[in-house]
Amino acid sequence: ASGIGRALAEGLLAEGMQVVIADIQADRLERTAAELGVLGVRTDVSDPAQVAALSAAAVERHGTVHLLCNNAGIGPMSPVFELTLADWQWMLDVNLRGAIHMLTQFLPILRGNADGGHILNTCSMASMMPVPTLATYCTAKYGLLGLSEVLAMELASDGGKVGVTALCPGPVATDLGSSTRNWPADLAGSLREVMLEDSEQFKDAVVDWISPAQAAQIAIGAVRRGDFYAITHPDMVPEVKARHAAIEKAFADEKQRREAQA
Repeated sequence: ASGIGRALAEGLLAEGMQVVIADIQADRLERTAAELGVLGVRTDVSDPAQVAALSAAAVERHGTVHLLCNNAGIGPMSPVFELTLADWQWMLDVNLRGAIHMLTQFLPILRGNADGGHILNTCSMASMMPVPTLATYCTAKYGLLGLSEVLAMELASDGGKVGVTALCPGPVATDLGSSTRNWPADLAGSLREVMLEDSEQFKDAVVDWISPAQAAQIAIGAVRRGDFYAITHPDMVPEVKARHAAIEKAFADEKQRREAQA
């Protein structure tokens, strides 16, 4: 009901689609649903029963679903040595298991459509490179990107009626930095809100913030074209290249050691 999610809803409405939105925060959900004139269903994506109810509500209202946007996310930061099991549980429940719950419910609907459909998973630039103090977030987003890659391959082999796009945003001006407002009362942990520009990754750099609307338009364009990757910050490629280069070097080094021993 805010940030990239709201911007996606607005962009898809402009494309002529019927839209259903979901959010854990009831007041914001109700306000956004009223402003956009869409159905809003309060949903905690970490709860499979609530996701099933969302699926049922969407199908009851519109008959089927053609585009699934897995966008729910939280992003507090903390070094690994300060993390508790409660921190890990909350971050993985929302950022990874939430998408798994959604896919479990909605994928059969998409595959059942005669004209197929599409899945948009909001991953992150943090799914392509390590970011200090974002271990929980990186773990979830690396997992979601891997899931998206495998799913795209399997769906292509399945006849190609359903496509997959992985949206990998860099810095977007959303409320991700105030995620603890929805911290479950039964999961006390050590995660804390840190402004991205104050984090280790960006403390010596100018953060290239873009608007949620810009990110949404990049995502919608990728979905329309059938692109797998939707990249919001192409200038962040050096960090991705550095990670890939380190992996390739490890392969090359091991090959050289084996050849030297032969």
